[in-house]
Amino acid sequence: MSISASRKAELIKTNANKAGDTGSPEVQVAILTERITNLTEHFKTHGKDNHSRRGLLKLVSTRRSLLDYVKKNDEARYKSLLEKHNIRR
Repeated sequence: MSISASRKAELIKTNANKAGDTGSPEVQVAILTERITNLTEHFKTHGKDNHSRRGLLKLVSTRRSLLDYVKKNDEARYKSLLEKHNIRR
C-alpha cells in the first residue's frame, strides 16, 4: 500500500545525500523498500489480492533496476544499501 507523507519525508531526510535530495538512488530504494514491506504485510491477510501482487512485482523490479545501476557505478554504495535496508541478493 502507499506510505504517508510524513513517513516519506522521514525516509527522504534519513537517506538523502544532501539537503533537498529526493532523486538519488538511495532515497528511491528506501521509499520502494518501505512500499514493498507494506505490501508484503498486506498479503499476510489478503492472500488472493492478485491486482496488488502485480504492483508488488513491479516495485521489486524497479528496485532491482536501481540497485543494479548503483552496483555498476559504485560497489561500496551498493553494499551499504543492501545492508541498511536488509535486502537479500
